[in-house]
Amino acid sequence: MSIKVLLADDSALVRSAIRRLLSDQPEILLIGETSDFAQTLQMTHDLRPDIVVLDLHMSDSTLISPEDFRTRLNHGSTRVLAISIWHDDETQALAERFGAAKLLDKVNLGTDLIPTILQLAGPRSAPQ
Repeated sequence: MSIKVLLADDSALVRSAIRRLLSDQPEILLIGETSDFAQTLQMTHDLRPDIVVLDLHMSDSTLISPEDFRTRLNHGSTRVLAISIWHDDETQALAERFGAAKLLDKVNLGTDLIPTILQLAGPRSAPQ
């Protein structure tokens, strides 16, 4: 069975690069793309992905708090993999407030994204 991934990033360039990375992985199925938090919540509800790859700094981030996003997201079966261009303590804390199981630096997505998706899709572990 494929790992269903929803991609949420407001940069078309980043979405395109991630789409290319995922396209070579037969065990990973990209089921949708979104560019804002509101649409991410709706698509998560409708599509029930296993993992949401979530840009923490999308342009509509002031419209929803991380805690509200986390509460409204279907966490029963969906894991959040946060991505950001920043990888400092403040961003790590933000990722945790969003309920992310892991935070990846966008600079390293080429090497880290696929292994992390495979890891998160395995048996559930405590958020890092």
